[in-house]
Amino acid sequence: MNVRHCRYCKKLFNHVMGPPICPLCKDEKEREFQKVKKFVQDNRGAAINVVAEECEVDIKQINQWIREERLQFADDSPIRVSCEKCGEMIRSGTFCEKCKSEMTNTLSNVYKKEIAPAPEPVKKSPDKDKMRFL
Repeated sequence: MNVRHCRYCKKLFNHVMGPPICPLCKDEKEREFQKVKKFVQDNRGAAINVVAEECEVDIKQINQWIREERLQFADDSPIRVSCEKCGEMIRSGTFCEKCKSEMTNTLSNVYKKEIAPAPEPVKKSPDKDKMRFL
């Protein structure tokens, strides 16, 4: 049994997997997320500080949801986060499309299969009458 303290309320709970958050706080965070999501859908042009203030949620929490790709904003929305590699402003996630494809290419080049050399042809010996051992 893995018992931990909740990150938010500090109560003990049985931790199974994921972040160390008790079920009650997890449900509360999900309610906050749904509130933010609905507010963003209804107010597409709102800035992140307005969203945080109206929904009574920390800006860091909203940024975390954007990084986790749980929240994604329209192209005309002023809310953006920066790519962790190059700094380009993106709507959601951790990396921009350019950096994602660059990292994918780098990883695929690392794991490229080496081409095996062609096996050498077996030479037939002209001496069929020789003794062979097992």
